[in-house]
Amino acid sequence: MTSMRVVLADDHTLFRAGLRALLEKLPDVQVVAEARDGREAVHLVETHHPDLVLMDIAMPGLNGLEATRRLVQACPAIRVLILSMHKSEEHVWQALWAGAAGYLLKDADLAELTLALEQDARTRDSQRLEAELLQRIATLTPRERDVMGLVSTGLLNKEIAYALGTSEKTVKAHRAHVMQKMRATSVAELVRMAALVERCEPQTARLWSLSYAIYR
Repeated sequence: MTSMRVVLADDHTLFRAGLRALLEKLPDVQVVAEARDGREAVHLVETHHPDLVLMDIAMPGLNGLEATRRLVQACPAIRVLILSMHKSEEHVWQALWAGAAGYLLKDADLAELTLALEQDARTRDSQRLEAELLQRIATLTPRERDVMGLVSTGLLNKEIAYALGTSEKTVKAHRAHVMQKMRATSVAELVRMAALVERCEPQTARLWSLSYAIYR
């Protein structure tokens, strides 16, 4: 699991101490701060910028659901796992609608807690990769985006040139620029990047599909 900085938010001191003790058994997890209510949690997140907040659903003053809404609105990259003693569908849906990334029962043992954090870390890594790819995509010219899309369908340079109404030499130049800007070391890697971009940028997928449909 990649390194993870965590803020704990719960109004029960003993529960926070017990949860912290569990987390400190994990080598890649660091508890950076503890909050006694939702308002303090929001402040601590703004101060410490953690990767994850473990947030009790029921706290005095600002409860966990409202605190989660505020955090997700102010810091879209933040991830919150709601903690509760209840496992009803209603509570789960309330947490998800508030913007939480997940829901964890307070009586979870170390194995369950570890699994939840590992899953969250994988999701966080995937989101980071998607963000990096979209930044690279943004450096491409419209024609380079066309070439990347058609390369990902398996077309040869001469076929791409015919589809775009240009020369094979020009396609080769665009293709080289795409490989460099996307930091792809092979066509196979570029295809994987294109597939991921299609999942996180639907409009790109429609444009590439349209280009291929027109060629065919």
